[in-house]
Amino acid sequence: MTDIPANRPRLTLFDLDHTLLPIDSDYEWGAFTIRIGWNDPVEFARRNDAFYADYQAGTLDVHDYVRFATESVRQRGPEAAAAAHAQFMREVIAPAIRPEALALLRQHQQAGDTVLIVTATNEFVTRPIAQALGVSELLAMPLARDASGWYTGEIDGTPTMREGKVRRMEQWLAARQLAWGDVESTFYSDSMNDVPLLEKVDHPVATNPDARLRALAQECGWRILDLFTPHP
Repeated sequence: MTDIPANRPRLTLFDLDHTLLPIDSDYEWGAFTIRIGWNDPVEFARRNDAFYADYQAGTLDVHDYVRFATESVRQRGPEAAAAAHAQFMREVIAPAIRPEALALLRQHQQAGDTVLIVTATNEFVTRPIAQALGVSELLAMPLARDASGWYTGEIDGTPTMREGKVRRMEQWLAARQLAWGDVESTFYSDSMNDVPLLEKVDHPVATNPDARLRALAQECGWRILDLFTPHP
């Protein structure tokens, strides 16, 4: 690690699923749509599980997945989608928001850091979650909209996944006339999919890492944070 010049603004980035939340919000949204009768339980669960396995393996076709994941939302329209998401927040997300995660976020916010959530989960699912966590800056999977303003099922621009997270962050920085060298950056993530961004920042933190990321972090000398204590 090179010496960091003094007085650079601090930028702290967080992955969402299994990093700030002990669950995968994208996967849980899919399971929730089955419970409320929006999707066939057998067929949807089969495809959802297959996509999730691909994600964990780093082989996900993200365009196919986003079309699949947003299909029921697109079919039901904005009003029904908003009501369902509010129920999802109450029943699934609120119980999963842990004090350890909130404390870590507040520590960085109170220190004056600019805090962002950078997630591969789509913006429909994650924007209310970011709001509930008290984070206003969100880079999520961007969803294209039609002339009426509703989702088309396509991705709008660069997917926030793997190297795409680096590109989206560089776009975010450039919009503020900044580059990586102008900020002191930290990134918390649990996922091997996020290695490109972990390698880019000044302070990578392998957070709740699986065995592969833990081994890589140990090899690279990255900080390891087991944020969530085991819960029964």
